[in-house]
Amino acid sequence: MSLKRAEEWLIEAEANLKFASYRTSLIASYLAMFHSARALLFRDGWREKSHFCVARFLEEFYVKTGKLEREWVDLLDRMRELRHADQYDVSYSPTKEEAEEALKLAKQFVGKIKKILGNQTLGEGNQ
Repeated sequence: MSLKRAEEWLIEAEANLKFASYRTSLIASYLAMFHSARALLFRDGWREKSHFCVARFLEEFYVKTGKLEREWVDLLDRMRELRHADQYDVSYSPTKEEAEEALKLAKQFVGKIKKILGNQTLGEGNQ
């Protein structure tokens, strides 16, 4: 279910980008990444307690074991921080370029996670 949710968030990010809703597009891009990463946690029998913990899980069980490059966790952290800034820092407003880059990177991230999951059918074998 988390991979399906990730795909839905990618669609939302794309649609909001087209309507110049950069804030919503950026958040949707991050949520696509978050939900795809959750699919790994769920597959491995874990549940997250926070968004921060998802990245720490990837570090511990995927980066340290060589299954995932460090850059992907760094990207997830960077996107989480942008999402946090957007939601809680009233002086921050994402640009069109940031929203476009976020969507591009989110698509790459979700693709990478799908490869790790073995290209499972969406909704199959994950939460």
